[in-house]
Amino acid sequence: MPDNTPAPLRRHGLVLGTAAFVAALVLGVVNLLTADRILAQQEAAERRALAEILPQEMHDNDLLEDTFVLTPESTAFISLELLGLTTERLAYPARMNKDFAGIILPLEVHNAYSGDIFLLVGIREDGTISGVRVLQHTETAGLGDKIDIGVSDWILSFDGRSLENPPPSRWRVVKDGGDFDQFVGATVTPRALVAGVYRALEFFSLNRESLDRQ
Repeated sequence: MPDNTPAPLRRHGLVLGTAAFVAALVLGVVNLLTADRILAQQEAAERRALAEILPQEMHDNDLLEDTFVLTPESTAFISLELLGLTTERLAYPARMNKDFAGIILPLEVHNAYSGDIFLLVGIREDGTISGVRVLQHTETAGLGDKIDIGVSDWILSFDGRSLENPPPSRWRVVKDGGDFDQFVGATVTPRALVAGVYRALEFFSLNRESLDRQ
């Protein structure tokens, strides 16, 4: 059948189609050129976070290379639910001269004020905390966001703690009779994190030998 579309409309459609093709091509090229750079930036940011939690002097392996996956369905560990995982997350064992020196565990906290909080908890081989960092949260600015090291140094209060330091009854915020400060106008979030970090220590204690074998 003959094409009865007026010539100006055909030309307009051709121009639009060509423009869309060129835009898609340019976008694809840009994504290709920047993908490696973005990946390198993400790896550098991850490496910095890991270095803050388990400093280089505590291990001689590459934490980004020496990893294993924890899944919510895994049966290889005791009481994996203590970590609150809802998806696959990486764990980062630290080694010194091939001996187990500690580990960075993923932790999810689901009972905070404004939503789920994703953390990394570094634990030395003797069961003491080397560092805790929040990776993602949606807590209220000026209140619950003080869990972020970029906002407050509150998260450093976990450094050096263990299941016995303080005693289990003191692993609470001050308002509940414990040793950890709460925030003015915001108790729910620090309360949830204190309980979550304690659970990570419990998981480590229960699975110390299994984590060593990974």
